[in-house]
Amino acid sequence: MYQITDAPLSGAVPDLSDPRHYAAEGIEEVWRRLREARPLFLTRRTAGADFWSVLSHDLAGQVLRNSAVFSSTGGMRLDADPVANEAAAGKMLIVTDPPRHGGVRRIINSGFTPRMVQRLTDNIRVTAAEVIEDALEQGEVDLTRVAARLPVSVISDMLGVPRSDWDFMLELTMIAFGADESAGTDPKRIAEAHTELLVYYDELLRLRRREPQDDIVSALAHGAVDGVPLTDEEILLNCNGLISGGNETTRHATVGGLLALMQQPSEWAKLRAEAELLPSAVQEILRFTSPALHVLRTARQDVSLGDQLIRAGEQVAVWLPAANRDGAVFADPDRFDVARTPNRHLAFAQGTHFCLGSALATSELTIFFEEFLARVADVTPREAPQRMQSNLIWGFTSVPVTLARREGRH
Repeated sequence: MYQITDAPLSGAVPDLSDPRHYAAEGIEEVWRRLREARPLFLTRRTAGADFWSVLSHDLAGQVLRNSAVFSSTGGMRLDADPVANEAAAGKMLIVTDPPRHGGVRRIINSGFTPRMVQRLTDNIRVTAAEVIEDALEQGEVDLTRVAARLPVSVISDMLGVPRSDWDFMLELTMIAFGADESAGTDPKRIAEAHTELLVYYDELLRLRRREPQDDIVSALAHGAVDGVPLTDEEILLNCNGLISGGNETTRHATVGGLLALMQQPSEWAKLRAEAELLPSAVQEILRFTSPALHVLRTARQDVSLGDQLIRAGEQVAVWLPAANRDGAVFADPDRFDVARTPNRHLAFAQGTHFCLGSALATSELTIFFEEFLARVADVTPREAPQRMQSNLIWGFTSVPVTLARREGRH
């Protein structure tokens, strides 16, 4: 338990940094109750650093857009390994502040040549169709495994991994980033998977220095910030960051979106009948699922936020799903509405660290759901979904279902 400063709340208040809360149902009501009582409050902990929680859309935007005051170099998540964070700060994009952040981001963006973007788009369509057809052939599947294949394939293609190694990448990333239940929480196996990924990308980096292609590893290998080439360490750290970011949001948004459609058949029917609703439906899936639970910032200086004084050095956790269910911005925020517009969600954050792959993730979701709706008639749950026990990713470890093919689709 913890103490909330100046907030009149009845009953015990959960520690939002406790990952067990996100493996259970009902956290949305907890966010609503806390946000209505006080959208910004201080969590005092006996173990771990104290931190401020931001739960409203307005205050979340103020923090995310102000990189001059709220720094990312102190870490992007609560309770991160301080040694690992210090090693990555100023090198990995997600824990780098301007102006260097802009230099690294431009290098990565330069890799998105028109030819590569077209290749990625074509491969998304082909892979989505293959993934869904394979799932229909099996009939009984776990949606977390189905949804994992497309983003891993896309991020592998984007980085320059040959198609023959995409399945290998899928297995490693499922273990490394906590989506493979068979690995459990075995830190040794998870660490081994991370090591194997880094070794693979180190070898790919050496190859791309000699033989550049239309991919992000080639852009990183031959890019420079202020005339200084990136080091191997910087490149591998950013590959790791791109693998994580490129997989997590899309995978869990896909699963959460399918669950929402299963639980609200009227929205499924509406979307199937009105194909023009797909763009708004994808944005609603992103808002409703909000896979990134929180992003962390550290105050560079004393600053007033809302009616509170944040001291220099204090940590501020922005809880994105809570902001995305703020009734001051979203009408009936706990309702899944495929026609919702406007939709000013923060699933991709805002400001300097607005998600680098937002356009790609949106394309993946759009094409996947387009293919899914065209090919699948019905999705029936076989067992209750199992959520991840994580305070960083709001997602699923298991969603067993049975798929039925639409008539005329063979």
